[in-house]
Formats: sequence, C-alpha cells, structure tokens
Amino acid sequence: MAILADFGTSWTKVLDTGSGRREITRTKDLVDFSVELATGHNTRQRARRSVNELIALGDGAMHLVDDKEFTVLDVGSRDVKYVRFNAGRVSEMNWSAKCGAMTGFTLELILNYFEIDPAAVEKGDSVMGITCGVLGMEQLFEQIAGGGAPERAVANFTRGLAVNAYRFIGQPERFYLSGGMCDNPLFLRSFPEWVEVLPLGRFVLVEGLRKELGCDE
Repeated sequence: MAILADFGTSWTKVLDTGSGRREITRTKDLVDFSVELATGHNTRQRARRSVNELIALGDGAMHLVDDKEFTVLDVGSRDVKYVRFNAGRVSEMNWSAKCGAMTGFTLELILNYFEIDPAAVEKGDSVMGITCGVLGMEQLFEQIAGGGAPERAVANFTRGLAVNAYRFIGQPERFYLSGGMCDNPLFLRSFPEWVEVLPLGRFVLVEGLRKELGCDE
C-alpha cells in the first residue's frame, strides 16, 4: 500500500492504493506533503521516487485501454504530450511545452475570467490559428474588441487549442484523452467532427504509477 501522486502545474491527483481513495487538489495548496512515488512537473522534493510523465502516461493508458493500436493525448496545464502504441508496444511519444504551452491553464483562466460555463457554450464556428494558449490570448481579445461576444470568442479560442493539439498527435481518426480537459465539454466538442475522442479522465498518469509498484491488477 502506498500514496501515489501526479503533481501537475495547477492540480495534483492523489491515489491511496490501500483504500482506493482519490483526491484532486490545487498544487499550490499542498504544503509539506510528500508521497512514496510520483510523477508530474512539480514532483521534485515531493516524492521518494519519481517516474517520467511520458512513461507514466503510457503505462496508465495501457492499463486502462483494451486495445493494441491507439494514441493517448494528455493535455495538462503547462504542456501537451502523447504516446502512440502499435501491436501493444510504444511506437512513438512526444512532448511539447512550447507549441502546447499553458494550454490547460490558459483555457481555465479565460473561462473563469469571463464566468463562462463550458457546458453551456456551443462549439466555435471558426478555428483560431493559434499555436499555444498564451499567444492565442491576443487573438481572443482582438475578436472581442472587434464586437464579438465573449462566448463566441472563447469557443473559437478553444477550438484553436483543440485543433493544434490534434495536429500535434498526427490527426488520427480516433484517440484517447487524458487530463483535466476530459472534464471540459467545450474542449471535447472542439475537435473535428470526424474524430472520435475517448476521455480517460484525470488519473491516467497515477494509474501508470501503480504499475511501478506492481499493483496494476
């Protein structure tokens, strides 16, 4: 039995393998909190052992997905990353903290700023040509300044982020999604209509840590 954690930039996901209890907490609120095994951008000095995020993502996806050929995309606050599998083995993995910079954090910030419920907004009617959350903010506010409704501008902004992430993973017809954006209905609707997006939730990397402990049954 052990406490496992994914110390993300904004949010930390914690799993108690003994009780099965799961918690999601703001990383900034965790003081003097450490665990046995962890992954994530803020893992340093918070765990006895750490696992690379891409390895944790791949292991977690293999545990959760009953398929041998698939791609899993993780959209975090700070970056985007993916792992692709062929014949049940990792064939490709990549990580972008530049083109995917602050994707999740910026979207969460914008939604909160305009007090927009992502479940109540229709999919954007155009795709903002943006490469990351930070640089895309200029286009977002330009669209609003030009008379556009904040809801429409945010929807187009979200669609731009989704399309950028989709291109980053090679535009497969079907993929699995990991991370906080699994809980964002607007983001899920913002991918091309012909793409099947299958959300795995926010604990995929933590599930990958279970394999390191030998408790992935």
